[in-house]
This record gives sequence, C-alpha cells and structure tokens, in this order.
Amino acid sequence: MEFTYRFIAIEGNIGAGKTSLATRIAQEYNARLILEQFEDNSFLPKFYENPSKYAFPLELSFLASRYQQLKDQLSSEDLFHTFTISDYFISKSLIFAGKTLEGDELALYSKLFNIIESSLPKPELLVYLYLDIEHLKENICKRGRPYEQNIDFDYLQKIQSGYINFLRQQLNMRILLIDTNNLDFVNRDQDYRQMVEWLSGRYSKGITRIAP
Repeated sequence: MEFTYRFIAIEGNIGAGKTSLATRIAQEYNARLILEQFEDNSFLPKFYENPSKYAFPLELSFLASRYQQLKDQLSSEDLFHTFTISDYFISKSLIFAGKTLEGDELALYSKLFNIIESSLPKPELLVYLYLDIEHLKENICKRGRPYEQNIDFDYLQKIQSGYINFLRQQLNMRILLIDTNNLDFVNRDQDYRQMVEWLSGRYSKGITRIAP
C-alpha cells in the first residue's frame, strides 16, 4: 500500500481516535509521526476546572507548542520516512479559541494565529473523523484521563460545530470527512484496513464525505 499524499493530518473532536489511527499507520507504513503534546500543558487541567480564568493562557500555550513542533518537524527533509502523518492540524488552535475566547482576547489571538499559520505548510490531505457526542464521551471515559472526565456535552458540541464550520470554508484543501460511528478501527482490523484504504486514495479539493 502506498499513500498518495506526503503530508496527511488527522483531525477530530476530543476522543475521536486521532492519535490511535495516526500512530498505527505511522508504525505500519514507515511514516514520520507528529503527535500533539497536550499532556505537557500545565494549563489544561486548570482550564477544565475554571475555563473562564485559564482559557487565554491555555490557548496561547497550545498555539506556541503546536507551532514550534510543526516548524521543527516540517522544515527539514526526512530521508528515512515515506510520508508524514500528524494527529492534528494547526488550525485547530483557532477552532478551539473561537469557542473558549471572546472580545479582545479572541481578536488578539486571531492576529497571532494568522501570523503563525501563514508560515507553516498545509497538509495535502486533511482527514476529519466524525463521531457523535455520545460516542466521544464513551471514548473519553474509557481512556480515563482524570482532567477530561468533567467535559460536558455542550463543550464537545461547540467544538464539533466549530470544526464542521471550518471545514465547509476550506475550498482549496482536500478534506476527507469520515463518519466513524459504525467503525471501530482501534479494535477491528477490517475497519482499520478500510481506513487505510480511504486515506491512501486520491481526492479533489473540497470535502469528500464517507459514511459507511
């Protein structure tokens, strides 16, 4: 199996399975793997306890971390891997900030984001794993991160809506939107193989929807 695109980013809401899918593909197909380093962010547990107080420092720290990681990883040629796969896309920074910030804070954040985003290469294929909120909550509970257990349905719904609105505006990107509600690519090998087949295909710019 060969992958058509040299840089693939997998996106989705919290608990959608981005990291699991990206990690397995990278291991099996010799891809350079870029994983978001969210567990190192000291503001994240504080944000879930007090969103209004910690939203701005959280979003700024995530933006700085994501930018530095992508800049370091993508600026140099990799002779040892056939392609690059990431479990996030830099624009998630603006999507999340749009739901957690407002007013002057959001305006300032947006200015900083636009400066940073323009200097990074875009993925040749952006994959969005769509999962209903109920299934997201189940996955979040299963993985057992203490600071995530109080995430409510409304917050997940806001993030989901932010992603969908963002995707609809990206007319010049190749976007693969996969409804994964009837799939279990973590535990069922046939579902994982199907995901690999979809991700290795060729697509036109705009959104291609797959709902098995």
